[in-house]
Amino acid sequence: MEFSIATLLSNFTDDKLVAAKFLEKKLGCEDEESIKKLQIILDILEKIGVLVKERGKYRRFTEKNLVEAKLRCSSKGFCFAIQDEEDADDIYIRETHLSNAWNGDRVLVKVIKEGTRRRSPEGEVKLILERANPSLLAQVKKDDGDYRAIPLDDRLLFELLLKQNETSLEQAVNHLVHVSVIRYPIGEHPPWGTITRILGSDAEEAADTDIVCCKHDLPQVFPEAVEQLAEALPKTVDRAEIDRRVDLRQQFTFTFVEDEQRDHPPFVETAFTLEKTPDQYWQLGIHITDVAHYVTPDSLLDKTAKKRGTTIYLGKKVLPLLPKALTDCCCIVPEKDCLTISVLITFDKNGQMIEFEIQPTVINVNEKLTYQEAQGLLANLDLVSAEQEKLAQCLNQLFFTLSPLVKAQRLQRGGFELQLEPRSPYQDEGRLGVIIASSKVPVRSLLMELIILAGKSVADHLYALGIPSLYCAQPEPDWEELEDLLKLVDNLGIDIQLSSEEDITAQDYYNLTQGFNQCSSVRVLNFLLKDTLKSAKYSSHSAPHFGLAYHDCYTHCVSPGQRYGDLLVQRMIKLLFSEGRDRRTKQTKTGVDLHSSRCHIDINWNVLPPAMQESLEEEFHVLVSHLNDREKLAEDAEKDLDGLKKAEKMKERTGQVFRGLITGVQSYGFFVEIEDLLVEGLVHVSSLKDDWYEYRARHGCLVGRKNRIAYRLGDEVEVEVKSVDYYRQQIDLVTVGGGSSARNDDWDDD
Repeated sequence: MEFSIATLLSNFTDDKLVAAKFLEKKLGCEDEESIKKLQIILDILEKIGVLVKERGKYRRFTEKNLVEAKLRCSSKGFCFAIQDEEDADDIYIRETHLSNAWNGDRVLVKVIKEGTRRRSPEGEVKLILERANPSLLAQVKKDDGDYRAIPLDDRLLFELLLKQNETSLEQAVNHLVHVSVIRYPIGEHPPWGTITRILGSDAEEAADTDIVCCKHDLPQVFPEAVEQLAEALPKTVDRAEIDRRVDLRQQFTFTFVEDEQRDHPPFVETAFTLEKTPDQYWQLGIHITDVAHYVTPDSLLDKTAKKRGTTIYLGKKVLPLLPKALTDCCCIVPEKDCLTISVLITFDKNGQMIEFEIQPTVINVNEKLTYQEAQGLLANLDLVSAEQEKLAQCLNQLFFTLSPLVKAQRLQRGGFELQLEPRSPYQDEGRLGVIIASSKVPVRSLLMELIILAGKSVADHLYALGIPSLYCAQPEPDWEELEDLLKLVDNLGIDIQLSSEEDITAQDYYNLTQGFNQCSSVRVLNFLLKDTLKSAKYSSHSAPHFGLAYHDCYTHCVSPGQRYGDLLVQRMIKLLFSEGRDRRTKQTKTGVDLHSSRCHIDINWNVLPPAMQESLEEEFHVLVSHLNDREKLAEDAEKDLDGLKKAEKMKERTGQVFRGLITGVQSYGFFVEIEDLLVEGLVHVSSLKDDWYEYRARHGCLVGRKNRIAYRLGDEVEVEVKSVDYYRQQIDLVTVGGGSSARNDDWDDD
């Protein structure tokens, strides 16, 4: 039995009564002991007033001044509960009111003192809903015969008493270790832990990927039972299954693979066709591997994928969603019959989408090439061999005609792109939510323009037919996140007009990126602009997507073997095909084609049976929070690895001097982005020995009292790398030149 109180409570929606039997099934309580433990938890939740029991069933009780939140603590001991609701006040929690909750835990907080204009509301933790630290990184110390683990994360304000297992505690003393928590603190009794792995004498001795995996408790292997199920899957396609699908094996089909090599073999999930219709229109086929055919709902493979949520990319190390044996079955490779779900989009000569259809298909790929190979082929079209003539013709039409027309439409509706090096392994825009246009490999972003249309088509289709689905939404950025960058842009002399001082639009971001092109620091500015974007999130309802300038609905669907959300969307498509009602009543003689967008205007009935519809809507409502949490965990882990690699790189450069741009100014110092490396460091005000510097918040600068030297946003400076804290990824710099002369208005009172 593995579930948190948060997972249990997520099954209570809309004040409905829920039976214990229903919870047993949803939470996977299959044996007598698990059922007994669940009943104990239900009894406790009833006793403390979180649940109410009526007629043998349970209902969630919503108490006034009780909110769900996530704890964020500081190393100094004070904590805030951050509410999920946007713009809601953070709640201050004193150390005495934490009830043994730790940083990152999801908790129920009771507000015990209302906030004022100057003070946050104050609260106390009433219930820990979900622990965020089932394991952690720590250093081992020996004290009076006891072995204790001191967490490296100084926001975790406790020590763990270590229990003996097969790892020698004596050998672990003064080493960095990975500790599993086997008992959380109870009253005055400390938490217990066991060492699962000794990583090295300190953080710098351990492998960076090991640090990240241990810090975020990421599973690196699959259970043996899961591997066995994957190995048992059929390696060839059943003839009867082919007969049930649209056979596209005779169409010329090509696919692309990543240039970057990782420790996990490349999993190719998409292939493409481009054909002329009898009306001389283009029909683009985006063929997505049918992972849902192999991973059935509620199977062990499905439960494992759901728990992982998404593939995590840690440099060359990959923590996959599914076992290799399964992805080998699904992987699209040349000269192999592959089961796919195909989005077939018809365009007119101007690149306008006329219609689309979605079909279960079987394909057979003719050509596989990397993006670099595609780039080289397009650069030498006059040297193409007879064997590659068909491929060259398709690539020419795809990248030089169709994709630029589609891109023009995106820009026209207000979309934008960032000029950075592409790092996402996904073929769509990923969780960043915006297209990265690389000057080195432009075909990659041009292909992305078309792949995004597959997600848009699937979202439009499911929405128009009223089918429950997961949508991909991206909120607009906050003004606060953009203000410093706008000040920086103004100081650099870049003139940009924003459409409004209240609402930020994608068109504003387009204008910013165009203005950046006037500046020599274009890479840094695009990098900083990227950090102002909110990550894309899953939603069970249609919602706008900021980065793509979609105002209605959009979804991810092209990576069902890498993201569980895409797998769910694929299941909904297949459910539509198998269970969808193509006519209002059985007496109606003629039905509509549920595969085609042409049916949208004709549908005025419930396509799925009502009971199935309601069940799926509830399931998706519950799943959204879990999948967003897994995506956030993956994002944090990937950023952590990036930060460690940058810290390692800068540690080797201690004492070296670099040119950089001041990108942030605070009372305690200013931040410098080293342009060549896109690495940020801090020049602390205490290191400015030549004068006493005052902070002028209104002008975003530090000003010397006597020498009248100012360090303001946008100033170029020369800095020396003074020191690097590897684990915390903090880089301390000192200035050796640069800055600017103070202006008269810098002395105005703030």
